[in-house]
Amino acid sequence: MSGTISRIRSGTATDNFLVDAGPGQRWFAKVYRDRSVLSDELAAIELTSFARSGGVPAPALRPAVTGHRISDDGEIAMSLWEYVEGAETAEGGLAGRRWATVGAVLGTMHRHLAQHPAYRPSSEPATGLCDLPAAQARYDQLIEAYRGCTTLDDDQAWALDTALHRRSLLPQAQSLLLSLPPLHVQIAHGDLAAPNVMMRGDDVAAVIDFQPPSPHFLAWEIARIGCDPRTIASGTDWLTGLSLLIDAYEQENPTVHIDLQTIVAAGCAYTLASTYPLRAPLEPPTVDHAGLIRYGHDRHRAALEMLDVLSAGQG
Repeated sequence: MSGTISRIRSGTATDNFLVDAGPGQRWFAKVYRDRSVLSDELAAIELTSFARSGGVPAPALRPAVTGHRISDDGEIAMSLWEYVEGAETAEGGLAGRRWATVGAVLGTMHRHLAQHPAYRPSSEPATGLCDLPAAQARYDQLIEAYRGCTTLDDDQAWALDTALHRRSLLPQAQSLLLSLPPLHVQIAHGDLAAPNVMMRGDDVAAVIDFQPPSPHFLAWEIARIGCDPRTIASGTDWLTGLSLLIDAYEQENPTVHIDLQTIVAAGCAYTLASTYPLRAPLEPPTVDHAGLIRYGHDRHRAALEMLDVLSAGQG
């Protein structure tokens, strides 16, 4: 294959490249750094193809000349994908028509993934959504690490205060989960965060980076994108938008009933129980260190706003 290859600055587990082989021949190449994960990557590719077969706008895979989904010559292991032209991630937040279009794609995806043979859909207690004792232990370890520092810079002081605050709210997260009925569990995308939803204007151009097939609470997956911290922090009327997302979702997946309060409660409890990215100020700065800290602030504000909404009975 001739043409040009340029690095794409995205991805945490892979090195990503744009391969331009001429008109109509632009591909997204993923080079895997850790060969031990290739079996999981193959399972994730299978789930992507399964979702695509059900009408989900997932990129098409270009197999290697050998027919294998991952090309592996012993030195470099990579997969080659359709390049999604003219698209951006949903990291800018959901607004306007995007709420309904994302909801419709999500409903279509979940309706089809419910048929995946790896797991039969079930109902499970909502308390299984978060391991709160493990979350408390993570907060305790993080707080101890910060308290062990001789001095704290501004970011570290903020992270310590935030960790202490969120740890104190874990009993409220437990109460939120106990208040919910059993929730639907099935095969899902597994990482439906804003970076993995590609938008072209108001339309969903692609859903990317599926995880290996495993069961997840659908309320959690809907909340990952519907209660995205950057969307909540944008100051838009995200509750009205989330209602539009849910309406569009149920039109495409009417067998799964969801409601606004459940999604907000799931998003709130999950966010309160997560220490990400509060450890970042303890680690050597990365290229996007400032962006990660901003995201940490947005995430904490979003958790508190969701909690306020639920306390006021708006959700």
